[in-house]
Amino acid sequence: MVDLAMKEKVKRLSQQIVEIQRPIRILDAIKWDPRIELELKKSRFKEMPQLGSEDYQKIELGFHPGKKMEELKEVLDSIEPILGSDPLGGLLREIVEQYMDVVRLLLARGTQQFSEYSKKLYGSPKDRFFGDGSTIFEMSQILYSTLSGIDDKVLGPSYPENCDAQTVVSILYERLRVYFSGNLVHVKLSDGILADAAAGGDTLKIKGGSFFSKRDIDILEVHEGWVHLGTTQNGLQQTVAKWLSKGPPRCSATQEGLAVLMEIFTFRTYPRRARHINDRILGIMRVEEGANLLELIEFYRTEGYSEEECIANAQRIFRGGLLEGGAPFTKDISYCRGFIENYNFIRAAIRAGSPQLIPFLFVGKAKVDDIPLLYRKYLDGWIDFPLFLPPQFQDLNGITVWMTFLNFVNTLNLQKTQEYYNRLFQTYL
Repeated sequence: MVDLAMKEKVKRLSQQIVEIQRPIRILDAIKWDPRIELELKKSRFKEMPQLGSEDYQKIELGFHPGKKMEELKEVLDSIEPILGSDPLGGLLREIVEQYMDVVRLLLARGTQQFSEYSKKLYGSPKDRFFGDGSTIFEMSQILYSTLSGIDDKVLGPSYPENCDAQTVVSILYERLRVYFSGNLVHVKLSDGILADAAAGGDTLKIKGGSFFSKRDIDILEVHEGWVHLGTTQNGLQQTVAKWLSKGPPRCSATQEGLAVLMEIFTFRTYPRRARHINDRILGIMRVEEGANLLELIEFYRTEGYSEEECIANAQRIFRGGLLEGGAPFTKDISYCRGFIENYNFIRAAIRAGSPQLIPFLFVGKAKVDDIPLLYRKYLDGWIDFPLFLPPQFQDLNGITVWMTFLNFVNTLNLQKTQEYYNRLFQTYL
């Protein structure tokens, strides 16, 4: 029987966490002044622009760090008296402690310590996957080797980038209005974002002045809409677990990996995009090993990226850290890392005879390791089932069969199989 008084206490605690973290905005606090790009172009990428901790301190955080730490410490101390030894208490403590580290991260902008906190929060390319000796960087090298050898021209029709940003806004608004069953979500133009699109709360922002292909629109629908807006909306629908509407860094890999997974499950992605995501890991590794801003831009140039793409990729990695190298912002390892972690979770859940866990990947802003606990709390009446689910997760038959076959395929000797087909290919191609 559900303890209604306890549920109400946890609901208030959950809402308190949501309110305390509300003004904390990592990406807003480390965005670059446009002058950096102008200085790079003016010097023809030969001179290092000036950007240090004093420049970051000019960017208002929107909160007082000392006061925010006190508020977080106060809610942290209140968790155990309410939840005792309940595992949910451990989860909430980890979330609050992460927000405390986020404050420390932002206080360290423009220093080596910034990157140390970044690695603590998001990880490093040198991290190993659970249960395996392989590192994220080693995975990235394998992906690079394969993706670099694929000729996009033989894969299918080309998709010209002939849709302006306002057209994209209109198309996505109509699609997402249907997906969210009329629930109010917004799609609007924005000039203040680095990426082509960004989802937050109930709004999907599209970068003004950008042009997109029809395939890009399809990807944005599932990546930003179904996953990022979807998990936020599912979190907001929670009666008790309101914290699931907000995503601390511990959730980044699961959320971004789930978005990449949906691109693949819906057959909307393409090798160039996958390589673009993967090359960010290679860039982070280079900076972690000492490459400076100019050297990283040159790396991306030699990989065939446009001037604007080179600058954008470098900015994603150097924002908040040191332009001299050795201190990257590591958030962008989340995409590939999260894909592997989500894939392994889904495969393991099916092998264990527990596919009912899988839809809870969409329950809100959660980490994949949280799902069994959240499902347990769902059975206990503390967690609500996710309201918005992609078709592939409403009906798990297809995913279950797919993963069942893959469980066997993964036992095959890939090297010998590849050698056999290589001989066959060489005979006729």
